[in-house]
Amino acid sequence: MSHRPQRVLVTGGAGFIGANFVRHLLATDPQAQIVTLDLLTYAGKLDNLVDLPDEDRHRIVVGDICDRQLVDALLREHAIDTIIHFAAESHVDRSIAGPGEFVRTNVIGTATLLDAARQYWFGEQRLDRSTARAQRRFHHIGTDEVYGSLGPDDPPFSETTRYAPNSPYSAGKAGSDHLVRAYWHTYGLPVTTTNCSNNYGPLQHDEKFVPTVIRSCVEGMRIPVYGDGSNIRDWVFVDDHCRAIDAVVRRGALGETYNVGGCNEWKNVDIVRLICTLMDEHRQDRTPHARLVEFVTDRPGHDWRYAIDARKIIDELGWLPQESFESGIRKTLAWNLSRLTQLTRP
Repeated sequence: MSHRPQRVLVTGGAGFIGANFVRHLLATDPQAQIVTLDLLTYAGKLDNLVDLPDEDRHRIVVGDICDRQLVDALLREHAIDTIIHFAAESHVDRSIAGPGEFVRTNVIGTATLLDAARQYWFGEQRLDRSTARAQRRFHHIGTDEVYGSLGPDDPPFSETTRYAPNSPYSAGKAGSDHLVRAYWHTYGLPVTTTNCSNNYGPLQHDEKFVPTVIRSCVEGMRIPVYGDGSNIRDWVFVDDHCRAIDAVVRRGALGETYNVGGCNEWKNVDIVRLICTLMDEHRQDRTPHARLVEFVTDRPGHDWRYAIDARKIIDELGWLPQESFESGIRKTLAWNLSRLTQLTRP
């Protein structure tokens, strides 16, 4: 059953992936009206939402997804028919240092949004389940980290892989996934979920792995690499992820989860070496950037390998990543270098 999002609430739309998705939807759907709800914590920036395509169709509201009164008012005021839920605390190291905020935002915040949608669509608007399934969507953005860690010979994560989260961050995201599933089975709320591998690309927060490596190269600072750098991740370019979310929102089967991956498994240390090589090409007068690499004490409970089996979204919805890691990282490097140049310009 296809769905056409018209009046869309995007939570966390001033963050990395959320802001890229807002741009994607405005650029590809001339009918969509978007309200972004974002608390503008360290990860959300108004600068991420400047120069939007057809920006008159977008409104930013600064607020907390745990604020039920605010969420109720936004659903009612804008007659929201689609909720796309990006808002989350997402940095594993921060979750280890302070797990409470991750539970609040990722679990309680998701529960607040789900129940507000249920009350508005089924209570105030009095939609029956059949009509809601045709005209409403709640899409939840998850993570492959809910599945835990893989060994070198284990098959990639599929949608039926047992949940085994290993950090406070991934445990909170697992809890939010379960709430979404429960609201589908208990109330018939029309939901879909995507669990995605590591994203990279324009607008990513400086604390994340790829921007940290690029910034360290530019500034001539040490490049910290956990352990021996052999940890493996699957990587997807953020634009490809946005296209996947759009496909699931419009054509995904209700109550289902779709794994999204870039078919790009890379060791962390190999990514660092690739970025250093590209930086060497860019700044030929400098000594090799690989000299900046410094291996540091490993993160507690550091998952060794993530890999995504994306056959379900490929086979059912026809989605495929358009960027290889090499092409995507070149675009990411160009964007970061341009931004860093602007920041240092007098």
